[in-house]
Amino acid sequence: MGVPASLPRRLVLVALATLPLAATGAARESADALWDALATPGHIALLRHADAPGVGDPAGFRIGDCATQRNLGEQGRAQARRIGDEFRRRGVRVGLVLTSQWCRARDTAQLMGLGTVEDAPEALNSFFGRSGEREAATNALRRRLSGLPRDAGTVVMVTHQVNITALTEVFPRSGDIVVLRREPDGGISVRGTIPAP
Repeated sequence: MGVPASLPRRLVLVALATLPLAATGAARESADALWDALATPGHIALLRHADAPGVGDPAGFRIGDCATQRNLGEQGRAQARRIGDEFRRRGVRVGLVLTSQWCRARDTAQLMGLGTVEDAPEALNSFFGRSGEREAATNALRRRLSGLPRDAGTVVMVTHQVNITALTEVFPRSGDIVVLRREPDGGISVRGTIPAP
């Protein structure tokens, strides 16, 4: 797929994988290569929050009130800690951690223990059940990606399946990491998906 010369700064996404990697030797090597990529400059870890039983949120949920939302279960909390441990084991220097304001995303970001967590509501908040917000939310995420500092180390962004799929066409499982590469022309490409630990 070619990129029009008139759009050199436009965010370009190429979805290389839409299914989780199988647990084979080749898949492990692919995951290793993606972890190696995250440890090099110019990469972004776009992470679906860890396991939170159920779908969507209860009627009347409120941002900022976790008691009204679908939250991480014990398995999800343990999964978030394992993800953070894997970043440290792999030597990935994280310079910035951004998150949706949903409690399951914020808790994932905090439990990973990779640094100070910053809310990025315009770019990362879920639009599940509100498909009319898809385009605006995806454009906000594109703008945030294009404006990330290039010298901050690896950027981790914790969000939701709908946001990731709208941007990349990848359908991640809970805890999966979609690895993005920043291209010299300002675009973004999808390197692949690291399966949740």
